[in-house]
Amino acid sequence: MKAKLFLFISYLLLLILLFSTLESSLNVFISFIVNAIVLTLITYYHIFVEKKFSPFLSSFIVFNILFFLVAPIIQINSFSIDNNRFATNFIYREDLVLFTNFLIFLFNISFVTTYLFLKKLKTKKNIYKQGNKKTLRVAIFVILILSIFVFVGSLSFLMAELSRPNWMESTYSVSTLLIWKKVLFLLPFAGIILCVQYFKNKKPGSKKALEILCYLTLFFILLFWFKNPLTEKRNALGPIYISLIFLFIPRLLNTNIKTLSFLFFSMIVLFPLTAVLTHTDASFEEIVNKPSVLLEKNKGGSLTSTFETLNYDAFSNVMATVDYTDHHQLSYGYQSLSAFLFFIPRDIWENKPNTTGKLIGEYLIADYDFKFDNLSNPIVSEGYINFGILGVIIAAIFLACVFKLMDNWLSHEDFLYKVMAFYFAIHLIFLLRGDFTNGFSYYIGTLGGVIVLPKIIQYFIRQAFTKTKRNNEFGENL
Repeated sequence: MKAKLFLFISYLLLLILLFSTLESSLNVFISFIVNAIVLTLITYYHIFVEKKFSPFLSSFIVFNILFFLVAPIIQINSFSIDNNRFATNFIYREDLVLFTNFLIFLFNISFVTTYLFLKKLKTKKNIYKQGNKKTLRVAIFVILILSIFVFVGSLSFLMAELSRPNWMESTYSVSTLLIWKKVLFLLPFAGIILCVQYFKNKKPGSKKALEILCYLTLFFILLFWFKNPLTEKRNALGPIYISLIFLFIPRLLNTNIKTLSFLFFSMIVLFPLTAVLTHTDASFEEIVNKPSVLLEKNKGGSLTSTFETLNYDAFSNVMATVDYTDHHQLSYGYQSLSAFLFFIPRDIWENKPNTTGKLIGEYLIADYDFKFDNLSNPIVSEGYINFGILGVIIAAIFLACVFKLMDNWLSHEDFLYKVMAFYFAIHLIFLLRGDFTNGFSYYIGTLGGVIVLPKIIQYFIRQAFTKTKRNNEFGENL
């Protein structure tokens, strides 16, 4: 109870600090207050009322705090008479701020209503057919061999990616990047999960235990080779390695208060502080002699200025999307095809719609003299650009239904489903920030590498064992 009170009071103190410094019109102030009240009620329910473990709601809450309260309020406070533009060059407009807060309010109310309704529905018990331990051991070995083949086959690809600066666009197609990075490179991750499943279901003999431990070690080496800070962005690494913590030491992240505390303090406190350290102009000697130098705007960029960067552009991009639809029109579902049909290459579908982040980026370049077209676009505005206010409600209901599915997976006895449910909870912050095409395709690709391919392998191995058994029985009968 003390941990719950501490977290809730920390959250309330953050809100008090935010709103005590907000310099805006009364209407804007009230619009943020209303959304803060809704979010506070959701947070209270999650901490004190909700009994079942739901890391998904933890991520939802932290995303809203960070991108729809903390960041926009700090950004609005930074405006002056001479500069009233967001990081995307989009101009501050009070009417758009009010309408954006209305859309966020509508989305959150629609989501939480559906979420609470679905919570009342009974969950089917998932039956896990493991097969015999020999089948699982063979499957682990086959996945290891495939992972080694992927390692050998991807050397030239990885070398090219390692030598490419972050700002430079890859020479590989989007589909190629997706297959390598989000499907094949995740096979060792699946192998690790199955090794843990093997030990969990039945204690093997010493020889077999040593064999699986060797496989596990090789899987870890391969996973780190494929997924490390030099080859991946942190939003792709975080879900993998945090999920591994959940897999090996579940007691650290197996309650709502633990996951919410972890995400709250890491995303809202730790990451901004590390950004001040990594982007400071001060030397190491200056920092040691005078730590307060990090708070000076010309040295550390100040803590608040971290929230004024493109990393926290979600709120202003909702505004820009609304502005875009005012000058053009709603897409009536066409824009969503870039996500749901992401697997179709542009070489085949020449008129395939751009991702919403790119579409709004191009609009800001053309109309607001911006320089960058690869922007985030939250799920709120993804719903709006497709079907307007109705689209926002549909997107909220859709998200709540996905939460229900992931809730079922989280209680699954099959570790592949269980871990991928938790992975989704951490990936959710990236998915909610958007754009939806990237967030959706990245997760579906990961499912392909962690669940689909291993399940296909397990299926064929079981079939082979069954056929061998039948042949042996037939031979004995003869």
